[in-house]
Amino acid sequence: MALAVRTSKAGFAKWRAWAPLAVLAGLCILVSLFNSNFLTVSNSLRLLNTAAIPLVLSMGATFIILMGSIDLSVEGVIAVTAVTVSLLVANDLTGYDYGLWAVPVAIIAGGLLGLLNGVLHVRLKTPSFMTTLGVGFAGVGIATAMLGGQTVRISDQTFRALSLGRVGGVPMAIWIALAAVIVAYVIQERTRIGRWVYAIGTDETTARQAGIPIERTRILIFSLAGLFYGLGGVLSAAQFGQGHALISQGRLFTTVTAVVVGGTSLSGGVGSVLNSVVGVLIVVVLANGMVLMGVEPYIQQGVQGLLIIVAVALSLDRSRLDVVK
Repeated sequence: MALAVRTSKAGFAKWRAWAPLAVLAGLCILVSLFNSNFLTVSNSLRLLNTAAIPLVLSMGATFIILMGSIDLSVEGVIAVTAVTVSLLVANDLTGYDYGLWAVPVAIIAGGLLGLLNGVLHVRLKTPSFMTTLGVGFAGVGIATAMLGGQTVRISDQTFRALSLGRVGGVPMAIWIALAAVIVAYVIQERTRIGRWVYAIGTDETTARQAGIPIERTRILIFSLAGLFYGLGGVLSAAQFGQGHALISQGRLFTTVTAVVVGGTSLSGGVGSVLNSVVGVLIVVVLANGMVLMGVEPYIQQGVQGLLIIVAVALSLDRSRLDVVK
């Protein structure tokens, strides 16, 4: 009997690992039946371009969730970094024109907000969702104060080429997102930090006993996530050609949904950045498919909400939860 139970659990775990890819393939087939242009090269590039920013953001969020934590500051960090880079490149509000030198400044600003998340979370011993929610709201407030409620328009075409330019016929944003995925994958698979994240997410007590610096790792991972969010903010400003406090609206839900739908468990220790890539593609293809099928916007939101509930229900390992909270 015990052997049968273990075999059943192993089979379910294997199925769960491949489920996101199966869902993505099923969605692509379904949508292509409604619209024959869905699988064309031009539409595929359009989908990947739409997925570029969510991909960058999900790389940072994946590391946080793998630790068993949650980061709700995504929109605030994006707002600050998008406004920062918009004010430093050629624009209609300030006399600054630092060109692409403004990009690392904005990304570092995102990293500093991530560092703030980590330090407050670790030093004050407050839950990650409350800490990051507060920093996220503060970020939106800071972005609003930086512009006085206005919108700054970008006139630097070299900067805008980060999103609108093409290399080999492929939008530049896709290449940047691909580079972000590669960096995240290398960190996950080839560094001690990547191994420590899994250990902390699986069993923090055991990880501490094994000598892993829990607090330092948490601070470092929140900082790393902030750098990815900062890059997402830069791409957002380049894509829209402007910066304002609400430029990141809706990004938090999409980011968390993509990570969880991809198979990364909210309880930590299970998943990967590649899972999140699949999750982002599922969310983007689903949204695009519903538009092509003429589904009303409010129904689209309902479907996405239902999707994340189902994904969480399937991804949680209840054997590791003493209580649901």
